[in-house]
Amino acid sequence: MRKSILLFFVLSSVSVFSQNEEYSIIVKDIETLLPIENVTVEILKTKQILSSNKDGKVTFILNGASNVQISETNYEDLTIRWASLKENGFVVYLNNKNNKLDEIVLSKQSPQKVLQKIVSNSADKLASSYRLKVYVREFFMLDNKYSYYNDGLVNFQFSGKPSTTLLVEQNRSYGLLETDVSTDLKGYDLNNIMKNYSDFKYFDPLLDPKAKKEYDFIIRGHAKNKDYYVMTITPFDKAKEAIDNFEIIYDPEKKLIVEFTIDITPQNLDKVVEKTTENSKNITRSFIKVDYRLDGEDYYLLNSNEEIAYNLILKEEVKKIQVRNSFTTTNFNRQNFTYSESDVFKEKSLFNKKNKILTNYWDISGFVATDEEKAIVSSLEFKM
Repeated sequence: MRKSILLFFVLSSVSVFSQNEEYSIIVKDIETLLPIENVTVEILKTKQILSSNKDGKVTFILNGASNVQISETNYEDLTIRWASLKENGFVVYLNNKNNKLDEIVLSKQSPQKVLQKIVSNSADKLASSYRLKVYVREFFMLDNKYSYYNDGLVNFQFSGKPSTTLLVEQNRSYGLLETDVSTDLKGYDLNNIMKNYSDFKYFDPLLDPKAKKEYDFIIRGHAKNKDYYVMTITPFDKAKEAIDNFEIIYDPEKKLIVEFTIDITPQNLDKVVEKTTENSKNITRSFIKVDYRLDGEDYYLLNSNEEIAYNLILKEEVKKIQVRNSFTTTNFNRQNFTYSESDVFKEKSLFNKKNKILTNYWDISGFVATDEEKAIVSSLEFKM
């Protein structure tokens, strides 16, 4: 009898210790006590990568012990020992670097030439063989109402060429789109958008020699990180076509782009002549923010957020369109995965793909939704 009890205790203990445990961390600024968005959290045991949401929160599952590394461009890196993670909702405070090095950088080369070099070098560095596991998601608003949502856990295989191979592990879509909404709105083209992040197509207007007549290029030291420079590129008041503002953070020694942001201010939108022809689009908002990670010799897309809003001119009405799209890399690997040709996802988006839900991947795949976002998804799911 004692042997039976002992055996049961041992087997129960093994079962308990082998179970996956869920942890959550909330990252805040130590001075302002405000949550920090887009902080990179790496689980050192599994190499899983997570990004904090607007609430500064990340959630992940661990099978066994692992330390956690936290990093963000503007803050000092921090490593948390596994023993500290036992309390769910553990709050972590980061110290701001506050280097105050935002003076203008003088260079023998023009800022546009500098940009050409860092874009070329960054694109070459990204053009290698590796794979990314990425959590993608998209919110769609029609006439100021959320009407569609999709997300998925996908794998991008890079082979050192411009093209990529895309495999979808899991995905879900909720809500409906009206038939008269143009097909280009039914989800971003996943391969196309990843290609843009890899070859920096967004910068093509800036690399044209004529851009010097349209934009003002300024390079400064990064105010909070002595290792980086910041290039700001803004349209001149007299610019005829330029309306986008650019901010590019880069490593001047390695000549690699760390982060870039592109947006359009209301003042610049006021310069654009409103279109009235059928099927034309009048932009009301445009925002892009993309982050890259340099980890030793590895350099890859870390996360991205895009927002586009415009009025679509139809024959008898105007439809207000808003789309929010994000990519969050959860794992980087140099090893190629094996697959059959039938497994390759060849559609443009997840819009028409049948739901494939095996786990609650949206909570543990790198980017946890805020309570507001969860409410939006639930409402659309309920309408299905």
